[in-house]
Amino acid sequence: MDHNSFIAREGWPFIILFGGLTVISALFGIGWLTGLLFITAIFCTWFFRNPERSIPIDMNAVLSPADGKVIKIEEDFVSDEMAEGSFKKVSIFMNIFNVHVNRIPCSGKIAAIGYKKGKFLSANLDKASELNEKNSVLIKMDDGRELLVVQIAGLIARRIVCWLTEGMLVKKGERFGLIRFGSRLEVFFPRDSRISVAVGDKVKAGESIIGYLE
Repeated sequence: MDHNSFIAREGWPFIILFGGLTVISALFGIGWLTGLLFITAIFCTWFFRNPERSIPIDMNAVLSPADGKVIKIEEDFVSDEMAEGSFKKVSIFMNIFNVHVNRIPCSGKIAAIGYKKGKFLSANLDKASELNEKNSVLIKMDDGRELLVVQIAGLIARRIVCWLTEGMLVKKGERFGLIRFGSRLEVFFPRDSRISVAVGDKVKAGESIIGYLE
């Protein structure tokens, strides 16, 4: 099963579990429980949906890595093992109704991946950016510039999934992971980039342009 299937492979254990429990409950004639389990199985199927997207061809465009809502745009200074310097940051909040498969915002090479344990505060809070469990992916482009993407767990989200490994060559719009049940994605642009979205905008992973590399 690949990452391009209509249902993300991480969803199948949940779908099979609740689907099987639905059948067992139905065999025992427990109507209310059967209905509840059936609805849960349908929700899991819908939550882990993995639709195709139309990828923009503009070479300088940076795509949204997630479906959701832009909740913050700011300049930020990063100083850790992943990157160092001033960046423009776009934060995107995913609720449980959004598609949760994440996509690569720009083409390049995976220079580093860093996982950090943390809390599970609501992902729409500013402090979640610093305190919550996260997975950072540093992409080095052909011209040497770097772009950092950070997957951040949320209040309900308890597992970050990343399918990448260091050294991989990736293309803009490719699927690279997901976060289960509500979360946040942050993109750190080179400082000279132009942001093309505003706070409150709704975006789609791999399809919406959130900025341009100058």
